[in-house]
Amino acid sequence: MTTPHGAPAANFRQDELDRFGALANRWWDPDGPQKPLHALNPARLGYVAARVTLPGARVLDVGCGGGLLSEALAKAGADVVAIDLAPELVKVARLHGLESGVDVDYRVQSVEALAAEQPGSFDAVTCMEMLEHVPDPAAILHACATLLKPGGRLFVSTLNRTPAAFALAIVGAEYIARLLPTGTHRYSEFIKPSELAAWLRETGLALEDVSGLRYEPWRNAARIVPRTDVNYLACALKP
Repeated sequence: MTTPHGAPAANFRQDELDRFGALANRWWDPDGPQKPLHALNPARLGYVAARVTLPGARVLDVGCGGGLLSEALAKAGADVVAIDLAPELVKVARLHGLESGVDVDYRVQSVEALAAEQPGSFDAVTCMEMLEHVPDPAAILHACATLLKPGGRLFVSTLNRTPAAFALAIVGAEYIARLLPTGTHRYSEFIKPSELAAWLRETGLALEDVSGLRYEPWRNAARIVPRTDVNYLACALKP
């Protein structure tokens, strides 16, 4: 993604950064605005841990937010670098890391910039609930692929562009149950698994798995399921 003059264009929306940055102070509140994210986190970690030996692995968490997954990966033994473009979120992540004693290298940096600095340096890259919030998801995936070592794996979670996802993730979660702040998601930016697979092929990654991720608000937990019509996770290998 470049400007007409050939310089890299900013691959983010400032309004999105502002929206999530405004939630920073309550990011770690399990009953706060990120309550569903807290519920998703154990399932996301389990999905990664089943496919990568985390103790000793060098892992990058792209779009780390306040550090929920970053800390979980570090607690599982990984050497974690975590990046986000919202300074408020990175500040909260660093503070929570100090309080919890979990060591994560948090940075306010774009994945494209890090890819230019450290290509081929990570055993695994995670990019969770982020692709549907950026103007050019394919560019994010390309940078993630560049950062992986040969044999490394990329893990992505996002929302499928289906009527079910619109009904549950937007109408249900934002307007009826009020589980998420209104305006968190835009249906037009949701990503079909076939679109994600095509972008991954273009980066040279081999798609290994696509699984559904079901949030169950009645028990405030999530689990991996076969159906991918709302939330889903994907794993891709760098040959």
